[in-house]
Amino acid sequence: MVGTNDIESANKFYDIVLGTLNLTKAYEDTKCIGYAKDTALEEIEFYITKPANKETASFGNGTQISFYADNKIKVDKFHEVALKAGGKDEGLPGLRPQNGNVYYAYIRDLDGNKICAYTNL
Repeated sequence: MVGTNDIESANKFYDIVLGTLNLTKAYEDTKCIGYAKDTALEEIEFYITKPANKETASFGNGTQISFYADNKIKVDKFHEVALKAGGKDEGLPGLRPQNGNVYYAYIRDLDGNKICAYTNL
């Protein structure tokens, strides 16, 4: 779960970005939106929400949400689509460490939350 200060903008952003990872909106109300795999809509995996304490949402230093992708192409697409949707680059797609076998891409969403997509090669 990540907090947002603008649920409508976050809704549009995550609909596009999470679609690249086969996650779709499965729940929505005025305070939060839940996403699940296309094949298991009853199993919410990720929420965006307005903070319950009604304070301003903020991102955590050192906090990151990571999504597993089926392959390298989906990781690349996640990064590309997120940037086009208004996200910020936080790390281009590539191996980490450079000679490793895990392929990552990092972005910041519209509220500054750090989001990663990765796959094992």
